[in-house]
Amino acid sequence: MAKANLTIPADGRIGPVRRRLFGGFVEHLGRHIYTGIYEPGHPSADAEGFRTDVIDLVRELGVSAIRYPGGNFVSGYRWEDGVGPREERPRRLDLAWHSTETNEVGLHEFSTWLERVDSELMLAVNLGTRGVQEALDLLEYCRIAGGTELSDARRAHGRAAPFDIRMWCLGNEMDGPWQLGHRDADAYGELAVRTARAMRQVDPDLELVVCGSSARSMPTFGDWERTVLRHAYDEVDYISCHAYYEEHDGDAASFLASAVDMDAFIEEVAAIVDESRRAAGSDRTVGISFDEWNVWYMRRYMEQEKITDIAHWPEAPRLLEDRYSVLDAVVLGSLLISLVRHADRVTSASLAQLVNVIAPIMTEPGGPAWRQTTFFPFALTSRLARGEAVDVAVECPSISTERHGDVPAVTAVATRDEGAAAVFAVNRSLDEPVEVSLDVSSLGATRVLEAHVLADPDMYAANSPEQPERVAPRELETRLDGSVLTFTLPPVAWAAVSLEAE
Repeated sequence: MAKANLTIPADGRIGPVRRRLFGGFVEHLGRHIYTGIYEPGHPSADAEGFRTDVIDLVRELGVSAIRYPGGNFVSGYRWEDGVGPREERPRRLDLAWHSTETNEVGLHEFSTWLERVDSELMLAVNLGTRGVQEALDLLEYCRIAGGTELSDARRAHGRAAPFDIRMWCLGNEMDGPWQLGHRDADAYGELAVRTARAMRQVDPDLELVVCGSSARSMPTFGDWERTVLRHAYDEVDYISCHAYYEEHDGDAASFLASAVDMDAFIEEVAAIVDESRRAAGSDRTVGISFDEWNVWYMRRYMEQEKITDIAHWPEAPRLLEDRYSVLDAVVLGSLLISLVRHADRVTSASLAQLVNVIAPIMTEPGGPAWRQTTFFPFALTSRLARGEAVDVAVECPSISTERHGDVPAVTAVATRDEGAAAVFAVNRSLDEPVEVSLDVSSLGATRVLEAHVLADPDMYAANSPEQPERVAPRELETRLDGSVLTFTLPPVAWAAVSLEAE
């Protein structure tokens, strides 16, 4: 059995673990909205048509802020379509996902749902086919108390108080040629800064997110960030990162090391932010909003035949309904470790997405809702990671990967709060268990409160409607001998340990 010795450096404090780090993402895509969160007539539906079985699972998942309504969808979205009487709302073509959008759910309905799940709204504006004026109109509708045309329209639509929306995304993935209204970095940077300045004239305290690269592999990565921040550094609060990971051609070893790529992505963007701050002569640091991240088998979607006949674009088709395995969940857990380990720079993040679409929660129309394997590391990390993030130094054997070279078999991070601490760890080895020992004296730990491990002899085991509890975390056996915490991780395993602390 391999051994891993974990220590917490004297200067190990990273930064506060902000609740927005455990955000989510809801897009008008596939069955995310319709038969996902919203299904009038379902046995669990409330008076507004929302599935309460899904509400209960989203609350258990612990998402803090939810980005909406996209995603690629937002670059062709007219927000006015989703307000006012339902019977008067238009049906529209969704060019992003070759679907027909009914607009039954819009800003008001989604805000009601957010209140049910106790989450904050992070609203994206369309800078693909629209621009400054439309962003200002949406802001007036949402944030002005009354006395203007659009704020009075909101009140007439049943919402007297303004929407409490603090965080606004200035478009989506504008670096991508697939995006409606795609622009180069200069053109987007100019539009973003004009929009930001105009929006701040209405509300100077908004938190604004400018589009970074939609992947570290984009040919414009780096140059895009520098150019956009050269235009907008003084006017924005965040720059976005997006990253999705999947197993390629059975290369599970490289897949398990995906967080190595996420680490590099974050650190490279942070370096560009620092460079841009110096160039701007600013004393403030733009944060990173990692507002799309997940395991996504994108190649499966790309290889599917698309419906090209616009006359037959369906409503709420089954799209991107990946079924996740134990392997996928362990990778997702390692990505969470990466985000927490960079809590000083990544101050907001959004798991993409929440229900049915590359999601931790699945539903069947008229039927059950259930947890995918990826549900568990997110829910437990969101609940247990509190206070401040603490670095963990790891001494352990390496594993060889084709994509990332030699990487440590174990990755870990810790958090500590008043009276509590937590440790999160992953064994990336495909075939060897590892005995982990960690000196927890600097955490002030006195006893183990709870300990969980997610692993299975079949790393491709998954949950389904027929077997919704085939995979679930089990209790992890631990030993706290003085100040040394010891536990054993099976191959391909994610673990979380909660500790009482002085």
